[in-house]
Amino acid sequence: MSPSALSHVMRGLEDGLGVRLFHRTSRSVALTEAGRLLLERIGPPLDDVGQALSDVGALRDRPAGLLRINAPRIAGELVFEPIVARFLFAYPEIRMEVVTTDGLVDIVAEGFDAGIRRDRRLAPGMIAVPVGPPRRFAVVGAPSYMTGRTPPYSPSDIHAHACIERRFPNGSHYSWELAKDGETLEVEVSGPLIVDDTRLMLRAALDGVGLAFMFEELVAEHLAAGRLIRFLDDWCPTSPRFFLFYSGRRQVPPPLRAFIDFLRSPASR
Repeated sequence: MSPSALSHVMRGLEDGLGVRLFHRTSRSVALTEAGRLLLERIGPPLDDVGQALSDVGALRDRPAGLLRINAPRIAGELVFEPIVARFLFAYPEIRMEVVTTDGLVDIVAEGFDAGIRRDRRLAPGMIAVPVGPPRRFAVVGAPSYMTGRTPPYSPSDIHAHACIERRFPNGSHYSWELAKDGETLEVEVSGPLIVDDTRLMLRAALDGVGLAFMFEELVAEHLAAGRLIRFLDDWCPTSPRFFLFYSGRRQVPPPLRAFIDFLRSPASR
């Protein structure tokens, strides 16, 4: 502030208090007893406010605090499990809470900083950031299940097989999404088991309960070891990438900004 502006503010303060705070002459300005008393009383609290603002501002360079993210359970396996330790080691003053649920959640109303989805169709005002690489699906079954059965060579052959079904929280069943040469199919399947958990689906497939439709990287180890067999490889498409999304209508918290920067860095790969 300029000296004249500051002088105007101080005179306004004196008028409001009804007490003179300064002795003024043409050559000097000095505190009155009332001014000295006021300065002594308000000085320490103002110093505390200044320090608090400085500490909060420092978070821009040293992110700290709680980061809450909502995600479907499959994203917990594919997105968070590989990177969460590296992120927390890189930012030791951040605490992360990951809540996994397959139902749709209003992240703002539920107090989350961000969410994860495969579908980029989001509510207005949301910002989406790609997370991880594109991922392929795989149709798999155990050798024990295939004993005495004819392998599926086309999508229509799937109906002759027992399939492990996936149910969403709203009660709907997942149709297998197959694609080849520009043709896209959604195949409704049925079988002896319905699950809402990917790990249980994998266990059932390994035990020979039926065919499963899963992300390729979740079954790659079992395919390599011969515990599972892959079918309809040329019909298995690449899935849309996962997206981290957050509200663009409010300030991005430092822990979330740090997480976004981490996802974009080579350290997350």
